[in-house]
Amino acid sequence: MCSTSGVNAHHPDDGGDDLSPAECASILVRLEAITDQCAWEGGDQLLQQHTEDACQMAGVLRLCVEKDVPLALL
Repeated sequence: MCSTSGVNAHHPDDGGDDLSPAECASILVRLEAITDQCAWEGGDQLLQQHTEDACQMAGVLRLCVEKDVPLALL
């Protein structure tokens, strides 16, 4: 949960159901398309950091698909 000035800010996507391997695969395809596009466009330091983070997330999604395990969202 995010915190702003010591007050918890609730977001509707906090926690929730796990992502199935099929859902991970679906998200992975789109995430890889986005990161490929960003890699071609270049950009500033912040965009590069977000692209690196997205690539790490893609690795996690790929692992869930390969191992046929759900991704737990905490």
